[in-house]
Amino acid sequence: MGDAGGEDVEFPILCETCLGENPYVRMTKEKHGKECKVCNKAFTIFRWLPGRGMRYKKTEICTICAKLKNVCQTCVLDLEHGLPVQVRDTALSIQDNVPREEANRRDYLAKMANGLEVLGEQTDFSGKAQPAGREMLKHMARKEPYYKRNRAHICSFFVKGICTRGSECPYRHEMPQGDPELAKQNIVDRYHGNNDPVARRMLARSSVTMKKDNLAVAPEDKSIMSLFVMGMDTTVTQQDLRDRFGAYGELKSIVVPPKGNCAFVNFKSRAVAEAAAAAALGGCIINEKSLKVAWGRPKPKGPQSDIQKRQTSAGADDSTLASGKARIPPPPGALGDSAEYPSQDPTAMGAVGK
Repeated sequence: MGDAGGEDVEFPILCETCLGENPYVRMTKEKHGKECKVCNKAFTIFRWLPGRGMRYKKTEICTICAKLKNVCQTCVLDLEHGLPVQVRDTALSIQDNVPREEANRRDYLAKMANGLEVLGEQTDFSGKAQPAGREMLKHMARKEPYYKRNRAHICSFFVKGICTRGSECPYRHEMPQGDPELAKQNIVDRYHGNNDPVARRMLARSSVTMKKDNLAVAPEDKSIMSLFVMGMDTTVTQQDLRDRFGAYGELKSIVVPPKGNCAFVNFKSRAVAEAAAAAALGGCIINEKSLKVAWGRPKPKGPQSDIQKRQTSAGADDSTLASGKARIPPPPGALGDSAEYPSQDPTAMGAVGK
């Protein structure tokens, strides 16, 4: 730490996107160059060019604030998933404990400055304690760095039609696209996970996706009383599934395909299935193995046989069909079609028509 309560570090906390694709990036360092936009404390400013044709980037918040939220000092996005703080905290049910009032915030940061290791053990930013939330973040996380985010900003003079620098202009000459609300972001709100328009849009899109994947909403068909478990291997046995899901109520059966990495857990009542789904829907951990859990689907109804079609069209008795008793098919020609029995087809017995 530097003098006068300022911060002096040797290297910033950055995500791969902000750092850029050049492994030999050069940075300028200015000790106590600016105040942190969250805690208003002087900290070391780093400035660098992430790549050719990109804009210069710099750190916006101090390392203490970045560690408290496990975010990048520049883009204020989660370091592990590359998502806004509001999205991560919503998925993992994390409460924002950093005070927003200046006096309380300064006291809070002073107490946490020397105890970040203890704080990290209390706050699970990886989602190990929230399997369903971790599964949600897995669907939403950006798996590769998004270097287009480092492009130069749009030239405001070009938008107004008065830019005279032409090709020498360091800004992009293109018209803005997309929702103008996304451009109105505040670093403090993004850091605390409040009123973030990007996060709201991502959460809305994620809820729609989970509904389509049959993960978030229980099916309307009350006859569905099974859960589908995916991602199994030899470390998870049928007895492990029985011990885990049997705690919610009585099981009907557990079906594990011989050569599959999945299983079907069937319950005896819909209420028990809903209780198990509420606890494990989206994902669960058994024997340190992360498993994906979703509602089962109804069994597909096979195509109706020709005999059943004829009986239905001829006015077959529904009670007889429901009882399962076999019924003699009508004679050929009764339904206005040709013969169906091979014994009544002369060509099937070797005869040749003239």
